[in-house]
Amino acid sequence: MTSNPYPLGLRLAGRRVVVVGGGAVATRRVPALLDAGADVLLVAPELTPALRAQVDAGRLHWVPRRFAVEDLDGAWLVQVAIDDPMAAASVSALAAERRIFCVRADDRTAATAWTPAVTRHGPVTVAVLGGGDPRRAMTVRDAIRDLLAVRLAPERLAPTQSGSDAAAAMAGAAGSDASTATAGAAGRQVGRVALVGAGPGDPELITVKGWRLLTEADVVVADRLVPGLLLDELRPDIELVDASKIPYGPSRAQEEINQILVDRALAGAFVVRLKGGDPYVFGRGGEELLACAAAGVPVTVVPGVTSSIAAASAAGIPVTHRGVAHEFTVVSGHVAPDSPASLVRWDALAGLRGTLVILMGLKNLAAISETLIAHGRPPQTPAAVVQEGTTGAQRVLRSTLGAVAADTLAADVRPPAVVVLGDVVGALDG
Repeated sequence: MTSNPYPLGLRLAGRRVVVVGGGAVATRRVPALLDAGADVLLVAPELTPALRAQVDAGRLHWVPRRFAVEDLDGAWLVQVAIDDPMAAASVSALAAERRIFCVRADDRTAATAWTPAVTRHGPVTVAVLGGGDPRRAMTVRDAIRDLLAVRLAPERLAPTQSGSDAAAAMAGAAGSDASTATAGAAGRQVGRVALVGAGPGDPELITVKGWRLLTEADVVVADRLVPGLLLDELRPDIELVDASKIPYGPSRAQEEINQILVDRALAGAFVVRLKGGDPYVFGRGGEELLACAAAGVPVTVVPGVTSSIAAASAAGIPVTHRGVAHEFTVVSGHVAPDSPASLVRWDALAGLRGTLVILMGLKNLAAISETLIAHGRPPQTPAAVVQEGTTGAQRVLRSTLGAVAADTLAADVRPPAVVVLGDVVGALDG
């Protein structure tokens, strides 16, 4: 007699889910729980930077210690995301005693619940169970995803080559970018790297090509602005490297990230460097490409939807509008205007009549506003700040150039946030 699983869609909004472990597996699983509205209790002595960012944003509760039985109080579901079989078995047994379903990353056969391979299309969620075989489940899931995403014009589904794929073509690509390998100086097979823009936050805004390469990867090196639900769809055998750079918090050095890409590729792996927005819009993608090129590693670049436009658009603000703005300028605000390290001509920007979009500028927003006003930008210039644009946590604050810094502070707006200055802020107001 077979014991096939009974499929359910759990409605976890407001219900306690306990996640034991703070490593790569938890980094992949927590975003889907948060997307479901679960009240997540994370129990682990240490966290990855990506999970720490979720804690700092107030999205989940963290208990910085090892698991204790009282952590199960009030829980509806437990996810064990640790690689210690004895500790995992102990948590699982305690959950079973309390009739709480338990997912185990270390041993599917000992778990009382499985996480399916999932694909999401708006309100439609497709979950596939492969009889305990994650690869089978993901193969079926990917086929369904392709059917849901199929386009009307068949010729548009044919593979195309762009300038960013030149390295792949030179290395002998013949279909899948992931299969491309080139021989190194010692005759060993060298893998490749793809710099993939994940978009501004909504997981459905990654490009079709970007998602395809993500499913083919052996290693994924992800930053903190990557939509978490994309990580939930990765194959279980993919190595996930957390390369988060948390503002004024823990982060990996860029040189370390470059070395990870090179080392994994030289070992023969197909590495996807998954970056929020677009790899070349303040994403330091150029530095990563140069590091790979210096090591003889071929690179494919997949552009992404940048938050500099998308966040404003999601807030109902067009960066250009007929009769209102004929240009828009995107600038980084991570360096103060009066710093010798600043490369921005704030005096020149103040004289422009179009839209000014500022990324990474919350910390220096007061100084930026004062500088723009001092050089002639009217203090009554409409302003908007969009926090976590295109996501379910999106917030929009509307103000003026003269008041936006104080208003942002009072409203406790946090990164990531995009600042938009100009008359376009009110262009679509009814």
